[in-house]
Amino acid sequence: MRVAAIYDIHGNLPALEAVLADIEHEGVDQIVVGGDVVPGPMPRETIGRLLSVEIPKLFITGNGDREIVARMRGIETGTVPERFRQVMTWVAEQLGPAEENLLAGWPKTVSVRVDELGDVLFCHATQRNDVEIFTRQTAEEKLRPIFDAVEERVVVCGHTHMQFDRLVGQKRIVNAGSVGLPFGKPGAYWLLLGPEVELRRTLYDFTAAGERIRATSYPERETIAARDIPHPASEEEMLERFGKAELR
Repeated sequence: MRVAAIYDIHGNLPALEAVLADIEHEGVDQIVVGGDVVPGPMPRETIGRLLSVEIPKLFITGNGDREIVARMRGIETGTVPERFRQVMTWVAEQLGPAEENLLAGWPKTVSVRVDELGDVLFCHATQRNDVEIFTRQTAEEKLRPIFDAVEERVVVCGHTHMQFDRLVGQKRIVNAGSVGLPFGKPGAYWLLLGPEVELRRTLYDFTAAGERIRATSYPERETIAARDIPHPASEEEMLERFGKAELR
């Protein structure tokens, strides 16, 4: 079993299309979609493209997906910052009952047996919840209480949009990075698992992607097209920012 892990797509359909082309070329047996398919500029189209893939797929939920379901159901969680509420409302308005039921049905974690790696646990942030922040720099003593409880020897996560591959005690913790809104070098990041762990980055046409996103009515379309896709924030900047919020 060879598995592709794609996380944090955030409605960036052009990035997803590029990654799926690479995945199909690799001939993987399974795709795990690791949450935060939405919110983003092309949410309905992104969901549709994922569902159209003929490779077997497993989905888990991310905090963004969960918040969109809440918004569609008229539930105010109180956890979305004010500056993102317009975006969340717009995304919720693009989706219908079928997408709501789909997103609401995704589990928090899945476990898959991968060639040479054994059982691999996939979660969005940690297996405890979908919002905990940690990075490659987070002290091991902070992480041991979280991951020592996991039965699997390998854990794949996302949420912070930066790839890493590190040990926490006897557990190998791998961050898949972000397909749609990574930090660091521009591109679309994902994982290929089995028999090794391969951190992948797929390049695509950022200019053409920006034009497609500008053609939507997404409230932050210009920011994504002009900044987030071609010129994302650096890892150094985000490591410093996330360091102040880790495991709170």
